[in-house]
Amino acid sequence: MQFTDQIGHVISLSKQPQRIISIVPSQTELLFDFELENEVIGITKFCIHPKKWFDTKERIGGTKTLNIEKIRSLKPDLIIANKEENTKEQIELLQSEFNVWTSDIHNLDTAIDMIDQLGVLTNCIPKAQQLIHGIFESQGEIKSNSKSVLYSIWHEPFMVAGSDTFISDMLSAAGFENVVTKGRYPELSAQKVKELQPDFIFLSSEPFPFKEKQRLDYQKQFPDSKVVLVDGELFSWYGSRLLKSFDYFRELNESLAQS
Repeated sequence: MQFTDQIGHVISLSKQPQRIISIVPSQTELLFDFELENEVIGITKFCIHPKKWFDTKERIGGTKTLNIEKIRSLKPDLIIANKEENTKEQIELLQSEFNVWTSDIHNLDTAIDMIDQLGVLTNCIPKAQQLIHGIFESQGEIKSNSKSVLYSIWHEPFMVAGSDTFISDMLSAAGFENVVTKGRYPELSAQKVKELQPDFIFLSSEPFPFKEKQRLDYQKQFPDSKVVLVDGELFSWYGSRLLKSFDYFRELNESLAQS
């Protein structure tokens, strides 16, 4: 059987994959929810969910620093990657030796498509459809508060999510307007942040682990915006964690409206 991934790469599988390596945290969690306990044999050091797998599965490096020799030693019949989270060079190297299925996520629609396709690829179609149904059910109605947001992913340099990102699409789904109207992850100066005049500055819990100290520092630096710590996994993980995102967005909206 042939499968075309989200970057147009074609792989061929003669049977259901039995030795899977996931090199993307959100997709690792998805495979857990597909109940592929025995099939998944390797994950990255950043695949922290579920904790059971983080503690027991073989780790094959970081998402951008894969241990290729360890991957070779595990002899996978399928590797699940992502265009943004993994490097082009390492994906192409792995493609030359293994079946590599790569996702390319820009918005909620492509995330749903990824879940659907991985369900077919791993012979977990009923579980995939159940997850997709649950995500759509959880969306419900989120009242837009017409507030603008600057969503920060990194500290020193100050990097933010631009409009051409999955995060930006999730901000919109959460009822906010991204003030960065182009690009992916630009670096911004303090002056540029002030010029954008966001109602809120969201400091994400990942990839940089913003804490209260940074929130207070930024609040002093940008007194005209309200600086808020947010759960980055619920804005940026595009697998089964989406089941939890929309309830979180409703709670966040409510708390900000009351503040």
